[in-house]
Amino acid sequence: MSAIENKQLMETIFAELSAGNDQPFLAAMADDMQWRWMGSGQWAKTFQGKQAVVNDLWGAVKTTLLPPYRATATRIMADGDYVVVEATGNNSTPDGKIYDNRYCWVCHIEGGKLRAINEYMDTELVSNTFQ
Repeated sequence: MSAIENKQLMETIFAELSAGNDQPFLAAMADDMQWRWMGSGQWAKTFQGKQAVVNDLWGAVKTTLLPPYRATATRIMADGDYVVVEATGNNSTPDGKIYDNRYCWVCHIEGGKLRAINEYMDTELVSNTFQ
């Protein structure tokens, strides 16, 4: 796929995520998807394979945040097989804490499927919200 098509894929995914629909996002993941929380602290982690992403990462999102999970893209840039998305969450926890993290996802897309996401986020907000 071209950079334009890869960007359009992420635009579609985030249009749906901003409305609380994660199904196009989950459907776009390759079976060998890798999602890495970047950094060196306690929140640095790699989820290897679509099942780990869906069960471990996305499963935790669904239990630690009130559904539906929402994220809105503020900027999307594409170069070849890579798409960079800056986004802001619009979420809260079951106990009422606001969780509007800011993200930068560097996405690797091949053949119309998400192969990898390197996620940069406000880990201080994560610690303050979930510890």
